[in-house]
Amino acid sequence: MKKSLISLFAMVAMSGTALAADLQPALVYGTGGKFDKSFNEAAANGAEKFSKETGIKFRDFEPTSDTQGEQAIRNFASRGYNPVVAVSFAWTSAMEKVAGEFPDTKFVIVDSVVDKPNVRSVTFKEEEGSYLVGLLAGMASKSGKVSFVGGMDIPLIRKFECGYEQGARAANPKIEVFQNMVGTTGAAWNDPVRAGELTKNQIDQGSDVIYAAAGASGLGALQTAADNKKFSIGVDSNQNHLHPGSVLTSMVKRVDLAVYNAFMDTKNGKFTGGIQTLGVKEEGVMPAMDDNNKALITAEMKAAVDKAKADIIAGKIKVHDYMTDNACPKG
Repeated sequence: MKKSLISLFAMVAMSGTALAADLQPALVYGTGGKFDKSFNEAAANGAEKFSKETGIKFRDFEPTSDTQGEQAIRNFASRGYNPVVAVSFAWTSAMEKVAGEFPDTKFVIVDSVVDKPNVRSVTFKEEEGSYLVGLLAGMASKSGKVSFVGGMDIPLIRKFECGYEQGARAANPKIEVFQNMVGTTGAAWNDPVRAGELTKNQIDQGSDVIYAAAGASGLGALQTAADNKKFSIGVDSNQNHLHPGSVLTSMVKRVDLAVYNAFMDTKNGKFTGGIQTLGVKEEGVMPAMDDNNKALITAEMKAAVDKAKADIIAGKIKVHDYMTDNACPKG
């Protein structure tokens, strides 16, 4: 009996070692580039955190076109990488195809939903975080005019704009909100010059707070706002440090947490498919507060955000979700 127990323990130990050895995480970014200081970089930070804590290396790939995304996801899966995480709605159809071809591989897609048993779909309530930064924008604006620069013109980005507009109107019902999109293709995520031009046009119309949700393009919006001594609002990663004193706050979207959890849950045998949605309640979206913007956020503004957070969690504030209703309330 004792000998068979020892054998059993040895088998379990060997099995654990094999599982650890089999864990080969892979990450496929969106087309904006790994170091966009925004969405993709947040994903990379989550992977790096996992690697630093566990010593397990990961592989990643930066697609420069829509076709490369599917090729990368399939290539990683065929070479035994597991889990394979794809960060971008753009990889939805690719994930549907490849996940079906490799049913034993665990996949994760961020910002979209793929209904497969081996796929975890991570979505965010961007409208809630955008409402909070919109509230701050409305309170900080002296002109009574604020604006939004989006990347690719898709419902997901309209979701950011709609929440932002609702928050700004909560602070000032008479506020004017301008909005422009960089483009209609994947190139819109990596065109900071165009984003800067749109920002300058909005400033010329009187906007003194510009929220950019445009991936690497947003860097042009933040730079233009700083050059013109106006406030900007960053997105996805905490971008407050890029222009201290000019970036009012950033709408942090915990893409890093989605990637980190996918890797760690697989390592610990706790991976589950299905949909995970992260909002204010789950601390998945939030305004960034740090030393770079503490002089810009008054006690009144902080109190207003704290109250709005509590009211969103309690259901007292209903933030409009553009993805379920493509009509953004104007009042």
